[in-house]
Order: sequence, then C-alpha cells, then structure tokens
Amino acid sequence: MKNFLVISVAAIVGANLRFFLSRLAAKEFGPVFPTGTLIINILGSFIVGFFVIWTSERVLVDPRWRVLVVVGFCGSFTTFSSYAFETMSFFEQGQWGLMVTNILTNNLLSLCAALGGMALARVL
Repeated sequence: MKNFLVISVAAIVGANLRFFLSRLAAKEFGPVFPTGTLIINILGSFIVGFFVIWTSERVLVDPRWRVLVVVGFCGSFTTFSSYAFETMSFFEQGQWGLMVTNILTNNLLSLCAALGGMALARVL
C-alpha cells in the first residue's frame, strides 16, 4: 500500500510538470508541432536512463526510489500516448512531413537521451 501512495504522489508531480512544460513549449514555439511532447519524451528518457543506472551501479539506494522516480514521476511525466495521438493526427490530416519528423525526432532523440543519461550516471 505504501508503494501506491509513493507512486501516486510522484505521478501528481510528473503530470503537473508535463502540463506546465507542454503549455510553455506551445507558447514559446507555437502550436503547429508538438514540441512540448518531444521535449518531455527526451527529458523523461534521460531521467530514466540516468536514474536507473545511477541508483543501481553508482549509488546503491533503496529500490523504492526507483519506484518513485521511474514509475511514479516519469510514468506520468512522459507522454508516449500524446506522442502516438499527435503522430496519428498528422497522418489523418495528410501532414506526412510533420508525421515523419515527429516519429524520427521523438524516437531518435529519446533513445539518445536515455543512452546519455546512462553514460552520465556511469561517469559520475
């Protein structure tokens, strides 16, 4: 039961930060391309990559911290479902360039961010 509470609190923080960053990105970059989703997916991938390696290879911590950060916070912070919907919306609208850009940037940059987080955790 304690894990459910920890996950829930972290998820509230992650979801609210996602909402804030999405709105900020739309304001700064415009609403045409889902830049907020891209930034959040990259940042979330980096956090998971860094945190899992850092807390399992560098600094041994209670595994409940991984539940809090990875499952709770990043689980509600990252936006794969939004990414999927936005990509398919581009498809339905015939905006092939934006669809391909969204697929490539989210996948490649998020994978690179996860690898970067893992590498940074191993260096520290």
